[in-house]
Amino acid sequence: MNKNKAFKVSIVMGSQSDYKIMKLCEKTLKNLSIKFETKIISAHRTPKRLYEYASNVKKNNIGVIIAGAGGSAHLPGMIAALTSRPVLGVPVESKKLKGLDSLLSISQMPRGIPVGTLAIGEDGAINAALLAASILSNYNQKIRNKLESWRLSQTKSVKRYPK
Repeated sequence: MNKNKAFKVSIVMGSQSDYKIMKLCEKTLKNLSIKFETKIISAHRTPKRLYEYASNVKKNNIGVIIAGAGGSAHLPGMIAALTSRPVLGVPVESKKLKGLDSLLSISQMPRGIPVGTLAIGEDGAINAALLAASILSNYNQKIRNKLESWRLSQTKSVKRYPK
C-alpha cells in the first residue's frame, strides 16, 4: 500500500440479517471520516460474487476488508484466501450457539491465510472499524489524526472519581 493514498474500507456481510451488527462499522468509520463501501456477499449462496469481489479488491482501492458472518462464517476466510489485503472478521451472533460457532470458524484459519478475528457482535463490529482505521493510519496522516483525537476523547470521558 502506498503512503498517503486514500484507501477505503470495504464492509461485507453474509446476509441482510448481519447488517444490524455491521452498520456499527459504518457509524464508526463515518465518525472518523473514513471512506467505505458496504456489500452483501454470501460465501455459500453467491460464490461467483465473492470471487469477483475478492479478485478486484486491489483495483477497487480497498485497503482493509471487514467481513461479518454468522454460523459457519466462511466469508472472512474465503476472502482472505483470495486477497493479500488485511481481512478483519466479525463473528455475528447465531441463534443456536450465540456466535461461538462464528467465532471459532473465523479464528481457526489454516496457516498462511490470516484473518484478524474480533469479538462477537457489536463490540467486534466497532473494534473492527477502529482496527481498520489504525491500519490505514499507517498510510494516511488525516486518519491518524482523527483516530488519535477519537482515542483522546474516549480517555477524557472516563471520570476520575465516582459520584
